[in-house]
Amino acid sequence: QVQLVESGGGLVQPGGSLRLSCAASVNAFSIYTMGWYRQTPGKQRELVATITGGGSTNYADSVKVRFTISRDNAKNTVWLQMNSLKPEDTAVYYCNARRAGSLLGYWGQGTQVTVSS
Repeated sequence: QVQLVESGGGLVQPGGSLRLSCAASVNAFSIYTMGWYRQTPGKQRELVATITGGGSTNYADSVKVRFTISRDNAKNTVWLQMNSLKPEDTAVYYCNARRAGSLLGYWGQGTQVTVSS
């Protein structure tokens, strides 16, 4: 069983920055691909960024350059650094963990990010 706890969300102004953290309680953290997803009411949850245990990353086109995903396998933690935030980035952000080759994932409780002046 994997437990994920997100933190770092909040209210920020357009153009501001925020860093989200996800702490994982799991053995063999490095074998999991970690990801950040976001969801707004009435919309399907969408991929923001992923990072493999070896550090390979993928980003949604809408957040490339502005967002950076990183991890520390020794700390069982993954981060999402968000810069140049826009109102359209407003969403609940969820941390996800899954083993390579599996669609079965684990989700955190989510953290609200609101970008507004």
